[in-house]
Amino acid sequence: MTEKSANIRVLLAKPGLDSHDAGVKTVAFALRDAGMEVVYTGLRQTAEQIARVALQEDVDVVGLSIMSGAYMVLTQKVIRALRAAGRQDVLVLVGGQIPKKDIPKLKELGVGEVFPTGRSRLQDIVAYIRNNVQPGTVLA
Repeated sequence: MTEKSANIRVLLAKPGLDSHDAGVKTVAFALRDAGMEVVYTGLRQTAEQIARVALQEDVDVVGLSIMSGAYMVLTQKVIRALRAAGRQDVLVLVGGQIPKKDIPKLKELGVGEVFPTGRSRLQDIVAYIRNNVQPGTVLA
């Protein structure tokens, strides 16, 4: 038997070819400083790679940082890959260059919340995760 951590576990990923990662690293530090366990996959990850790490690391949250215009397609691919990997229970968050008009569309895909660049505060991201994820000790 293995015991799951009582801390919230967050996977942060950069799907697609986007190479701007200063923002996601800032979020990673803020989440870590708030007591969460953070795994950052690095740049240029495929949806399948992200889902595989989410499964292996048994995360509670998958945060996608997307600065390109492909946020809708990339998010859809990641959510499909997570479901195919049996991780429909994971909270999916998206941050990056997201126009306000597309936020409802992303939520329809299954995204819990969207944190657009320049309009989101780190403390709001931390609070949203804490309010929507209840980690617990689970024996597996």
